[in-house]
Amino acid sequence: MEADRAPAGLTVVVGASGRSVVLRPEGELDHDTAQPLREALETALRGPPGPVVIDCEALSFCDSTGLNLLLRTRLAAEDGGRALVLAGPGPMVARMLEITGAQGIIDVFPSVAEALAGQDS
Repeated sequence: MEADRAPAGLTVVVGASGRSVVLRPEGELDHDTAQPLREALETALRGPPGPVVIDCEALSFCDSTGLNLLLRTRLAAEDGGRALVLAGPGPMVARMLEITGAQGIIDVFPSVAEALAGQDS
C-alpha cells in the first residue's frame, strides 16, 4: 500500500482486494485536505473496472467539501458502470451522512469486509 500526505494531515492509503480498490483516508477531510483523496479517487476510477470502497474508519472529520467529493465521485463511478461504497464510518461521519441524507444515496457498510462481500454478490 502507498500513502499520499497532504500538508494539513490527510493520508490516503490505497490498496486492493480482489477486483475492488480500497481507499483509506486517515485524518480530517475538508477544503484544505481533500486533494489527496480526490487524486486517489480519480486514479481508482481510471483503473481496471471494479468497485471502489472508501474505508472511513480513520476519517475523523468530513465537511461539505468532502461530502461533495464523495457524491460527485459516486456519480462518476456510476457513469463508468462501477460502484462506490463507504465502509466503517465513525460516529461523526455517520452522523453527517445521516443528517444530509447521503446514506440514502451512497451505500454504507459497517466494515470493509462487509462492503467487499456486498460487492461480490
